[in-house]
Amino acid sequence: MAEASMEIIGQSEAISSLSAMLPKIARSDAPAFLTGSTGTGKEHFARMLHRMSDRCDRPFVAINCAAIPDTLFESELFGFEKGSFTGAHYARKGKAVLADGGTLFLDEIGELSPYSQSKLLRVLEEKEVYPIGADRPVHVDLRLIAATNRSVEDNIRTGQFRADLYYRINVARVVIPDLADRPDDIPLFIQHFIDRFNARYRTHVTMPDAALLDILKSYDWPGNIREIRNFVEAVFIDPPDGAITRQHIPFAFEKLHQLYVISGEDERQRILDVLEQTNWNKVEAAKALHWSRMTLYRKLTKYNVAQSHPDDDD
Repeated sequence: MAEASMEIIGQSEAISSLSAMLPKIARSDAPAFLTGSTGTGKEHFARMLHRMSDRCDRPFVAINCAAIPDTLFESELFGFEKGSFTGAHYARKGKAVLADGGTLFLDEIGELSPYSQSKLLRVLEEKEVYPIGADRPVHVDLRLIAATNRSVEDNIRTGQFRADLYYRINVARVVIPDLADRPDDIPLFIQHFIDRFNARYRTHVTMPDAALLDILKSYDWPGNIREIRNFVEAVFIDPPDGAITRQHIPFAFEKLHQLYVISGEDERQRILDVLEQTNWNKVEAAKALHWSRMTLYRKLTKYNVAQSHPDDDD
């Protein structure tokens, strides 16, 4: 099997656990289900699973379910025969057939309509597809990897996602953590993208100075890895010859400017104010601060703030 463990960036406990689990999942042929926020790298992990598997020398075929209209999903997945409908001037193989022997990756599977979900379920159960206009099925041998940034469990309760499909795909579950929940990995990603853009542009940009790096680690990065990449790429529009400092923060990242001028004492008081407003409900406080709960807990520890209401009994 192909080695891909070195492609994982991060030293946090969450990423270390994920790194240890990926080869085990790759050895299995069971469907894998990747969940995580936008920008956490779900397709990257899907490709790693493929490269570490026994199917690594076969195709990896990806479908972005959010980008395909419901009316086209069937022809995209199954393909069609020449003359099967108006405009079908040639036959075309579907993505499921192209992935035969390899891996089919369905990104944002939570965006599929119940109708398209039923078509996909048939492929998984029968291991065959009927191209539009064909009079016989085509057998396919593929491993499915699906990904979503939605809560599929919530969609099942509202009838937006089929429970039977969920039970089919939710076998090897991979939860990819947000960057806000692993701040110590943030400098590693910044260095990774600095190295990449230095090589591309032949520049000599180095890591942010200590003051800015502390701010970057405190920022919640709602766009996750994709947002870090965009931040570093924006710095390279007018790159410094050396360390990145406050003056090099791109204008588009106004929130980072705001964080830079907020002192630690200001931030501590802001946290206390929000906790009072929410009656020390940390779930609600995190939402009001636009942080994850892990970020809030980390800040409480950083500023030595009690984890419960001061008036509560021991």
